Amino acid sequence: MKKNEIICPVEYSFQLLGGKWKLPIINVLAKSGVIRFKELERTVVGITPKMLTIQLRSLEADGLVERKIYATVPPTVEYKLSTVGKSIKPMIEEMEKWGLYHQSLKG
Repeated sequence: MKKNEIICPVEYSFQLLGGKWKLPIINVLAKSGVIRFKELERTVVGITPKMLTIQLRSLEADGLVERKIYATVPPTVEYKLSTVGKSIKPMIEEMEKWGLYHQSLKG
């Protein structure tokens, strides 16, 4: 994609949020506020530390997640949604409602 190329907004959103792990990570961050790496790893069921690191770096590069490193031994790292990341919260809540509704139809 070229720098100033206009693309479909849905496609653009999917480029930022698509894949198996990004929405679950954002969902945990939306509900927890600030969270440490290990706690995030425990909460996002099934993710490996390597994949969590890759996904967090991608979300951070896209401006959706902020990382804060504390100068402790060992270093403490905390993650939270950025202001832009927080703007996704209503969409996540609606997806949660839809998911619950859809599951109830199948049950």
